Amino acid sequence: MGDPGKLNSSSSELDLDRPNLEDYLPSGTSIQQEPHGKLRLRDLLDISPTLTEAAGAIIDDSFTRCFKSNPPEPWNWNVYLFPLWCFGVVVRYFILFPARVLVLTIGWIIFLSSFIPVHFLLKGHDKLRKNLERLLVELICSFFVASWTGVVKYHGPRPSMRPKQVFVANHTSMIDFIILEQMTAFAVIMQKHPGWVGLLQSTILESVGCIWFNRSEAKDREIVTKKLRDHVLGADNNPLLIFPEGTCVNNHYTVMFKKGAFELGCSVCPVAIKYNKIFVDAFWNSKKQSFTVHLLQLMTSWAVVCDVWYLEPQNIRPGETAIEFAERVRDIISVRAGLKMVPWDGFLKYSRPSPKHREQRQQNFAETMLRRLEEK
Repeated sequence: MGDPGKLNSSSSELDLDRPNLEDYLPSGTSIQQEPHGKLRLRDLLDISPTLTEAAGAIIDDSFTRCFKSNPPEPWNWNVYLFPLWCFGVVVRYFILFPARVLVLTIGWIIFLSSFIPVHFLLKGHDKLRKNLERLLVELICSFFVASWTGVVKYHGPRPSMRPKQVFVANHTSMIDFIILEQMTAFAVIMQKHPGWVGLLQSTILESVGCIWFNRSEAKDREIVTKKLRDHVLGADNNPLLIFPEGTCVNNHYTVMFKKGAFELGCSVCPVAIKYNKIFVDAFWNSKKQSFTVHLLQLMTSWAVVCDVWYLEPQNIRPGETAIEFAERVRDIISVRAGLKMVPWDGFLKYSRPSPKHREQRQQNFAETMLRRLEEK
């Protein structure tokens, strides 16, 4: 990736991740055998970079690849490995899974029997109540990680409660938050979810200062921005955690970071998360499965293996814009976790490109064609 402090342009990032079209075009004797004067695909692609990009997207779309689940290579293909695989299925589904459900159930019983009295009976002792609620949230997250047989290795100093700092991390699944929360009770900014996850958000997680938003509500952006600024100034508030990609990416790539976390006028502490897919793919494809199904997938695997790096805090440099600051931090996280940077906005996963973006591409294509015609 190069020097973390040095920005790479979007075009260079795209070029690094773009498929080589030469591999898909005819070459050598096949070109010589074509009739002279016949229009070839290679000639069409030479007319405009826009056509080249379109052909590359058809062959291998680098945006879609950011959100693809990669199934593991099958290994149970012969007569002596297949019985071992069947034995593993029996162990995972009929021994490990019930044991993990029991562990999680015990965790919820301990948590609720402690959290409810603390939350309602210590109303007049805010500092003590917040400290106990923080410890209980860390406890239930530890039970969740235990229910996947989580093997998590943390690198670097444990985050501390200080004003004017915000933690930012790459995002693969909602379990990112659980893995980080079991070590430190972060206040996270997160999309509001329906169902039982939404119930936890509006009750238990709100006690540690979490901030929720609705991606489709434009008014939420102003409200959330104000809440973020107020939160980072509080000395007694839990450390603020933001996933600036704004969506789950498959832990092979990082998409563009939203600049909101980098406009708060405080230190930004990068956190890099890398999953080892030896037992299970931890990527949550929210468009294809619910979080409940995702949890069941994790609980029926052998283990979730993960590394977390708490990296050196970063501050905006003189003359550096918030967007450049965000890209510099993204580069630091990507290098540490071994992820590829791509110049895509993760929100395109949920919406169509803006008319302004389409008009700009149309203008560029028109200018290219006009130059070609003038050359003729």
